[in-house]
Amino acid sequence: MSEERFIEIETKLAYQDKTIKELNDVICEQQKEIDKLNTVCQKLTNLIKQHAQMAEGIDAPANEKPPHY
Repeated sequence: MSEERFIEIETKLAYQDKTIKELNDVICEQQKEIDKLNTVCQKLTNLIKQHAQMAEGIDAPANEKPPHY
């Protein structure tokens, strides 16, 4: 292979390495955001469950059939 061909291959490899690093950085940031969102969802789920348990003791008109049924 010629010297120019080696330089071209090395240049492409350098660009690919840079692109892979950038993509990896984006994936890491996305995973951090997903982890935060999962934590928030879990907290909200627990809060809803707690409120549902507290509301069980209260007569909720939303669960009653209207008088015309």
